[in-house]
Amino acid sequence: MEGAWPSRGSRRRPHPPPYPAGMRLLTWTFAAYLAAVLVVTLWPSPQSTDAPGWATATLDFLQSLGIPITLPVLEALANVVMFGPFGVLGVPLLRGATARRRGAPLGVWHAAAVVTLAGCALSVAIELTQNLLPGRVPTVQDVVLNTAGALLGAALAAVLVLTVGARRPVTG
Repeated sequence: MEGAWPSRGSRRRPHPPPYPAGMRLLTWTFAAYLAAVLVVTLWPSPQSTDAPGWATATLDFLQSLGIPITLPVLEALANVVMFGPFGVLGVPLLRGATARRRGAPLGVWHAAAVVTLAGCALSVAIELTQNLLPGRVPTVQDVVLNTAGALLGAALAAVLVLTVGARRPVTG
């Protein structure tokens, strides 16, 4: 009996719609950001106890403005700031990807939590890899500060999504 069973083609899922231009730009921006983070964090450093040039120049500038800041504080702030974009870019990217696949975006705070955990996982992977590189010293402090940066960025993105979404007119 031919035709009694549905053909294989009828059971296929429909292809998701193509990415909008904004999502493509966001994806490429996130990829470029990740590449920059990996270069900064995994580039082997020469064996030296001197502060990097960017750090001493920043310290000199901030101290000339009367801001009492030390190298350890500057490095801690740099770790937080470095992972902020992970959260800011990751939340809308994850929401867009889930909306494309499931038809509805992931909840904004759920996305923020997932992105924060992903930032923590990336930081742990970086620190474990740094253990194998000359001149690099992995620390738990870096993981905590990087995760804090991802959390702050994700929270900022979530607030922006909720604020922009609340300002859009309801149509229908």
